[in-house]
Amino acid sequence: MSVADLFKPLTLLHGPAMPNRFMLAPLTNQQSDHDGSPSQFDQDWIMQVSQGGYGLVQSGAAYVEPGGIAYGRQLGIHSDRHLAGLARMATALRDGGALSAVQLHHAGHRAAPELGGIPAPASGLTLPGIRALTTAEIERIRDSFIAAARRAELAGFDGVALHGAFGWVLSEFMSPMLNDRADKYGGAVENRARLTTEVIEGIRRVCGPDFQVGWRLSIERYGLRLEELRDITADILDRELIDYLDLALWDSRQIVKEGGLQGQTMLSVFTELPRKGVRVGAAGKIMSAQRAAQLLDEGCDFVLIGRAGILQRDFPLRVKADPCYDSPQVPVSAQHLRDGGLSERFINHMRRWPNFVVPGLGDRSLRA
Repeated sequence: MSVADLFKPLTLLHGPAMPNRFMLAPLTNQQSDHDGSPSQFDQDWIMQVSQGGYGLVQSGAAYVEPGGIAYGRQLGIHSDRHLAGLARMATALRDGGALSAVQLHHAGHRAAPELGGIPAPASGLTLPGIRALTTAEIERIRDSFIAAARRAELAGFDGVALHGAFGWVLSEFMSPMLNDRADKYGGAVENRARLTTEVIEGIRRVCGPDFQVGWRLSIERYGLRLEELRDITADILDRELIDYLDLALWDSRQIVKEGGLQGQTMLSVFTELPRKGVRVGAAGKIMSAQRAAQLLDEGCDFVLIGRAGILQRDFPLRVKADPCYDSPQVPVSAQHLRDGGLSERFINHMRRWPNFVVPGLGDRSLRA
């Protein structure tokens, strides 16, 4: 397909269509207020990307209950006090022409005690001295996800996206390495996926018929098994439980290196599944107009822009203006990011990424 195909609308099972095939990936930025409320830095960032030409913008990971916090200055959606700031974000995105979604998150066993987080492992073997969640506690976390989705709807977002990647709680329960439970949430893969499916089904019950649900899935590390994830994804697609699947790949070109699917691309394992009306997209080193267009040929309905969107907040508009557009080479200077409008807090977060920001004597305080 050509770059022009990236600018065709994309219908979803629920609610309005995406105006084009660009989705802004959920980007951790550590710039919210300490209680999880959206800060002015969050509002400025959302205003920037609302003018960037995206079809749908996801927020960074928003924790659904206080004990589920993962890192400092994380966006929250566990209290009604967050609603006013979230509503400002939703309004800015709508006025800019993009669909909007809050990414819903709970850190599970990776919750940060120093920030008030309460580690919540699926297994009593994961963390020394920390017992596994009880069944009732799992159901409380499930209900917190559902309540957060309703809060997002009240704030005016078009939908939510479930963070089922990177060993956070939904991903953790999928992993046979991290989940050795003997109740209905452990054992067979359909039981380990139960928390995810119950969250989705609950959101469908409490939110309106036009409310959109996405699901971010990673397929590496944390003991996850590719074949199992393929099978549970096939069931979710067949049942049309979600509007879109977001494949969080480190590299959209990567190849399966072992097992029965060895030699295939990670992407093809999922794009070759029957998807009915569900849309499928991928993230992973999509830094140029040509690579974004290639992914449509490789079976994606849309593409997720991450680091390229940090380097230039209007990546889709640059692609539209130049079908040969390529992102600036990293590392870039902190001043490049400042000039583009990134807050000092966001820049400080990006310094933790290898080879993204050039270290220099002019760096400002990491306490900003």
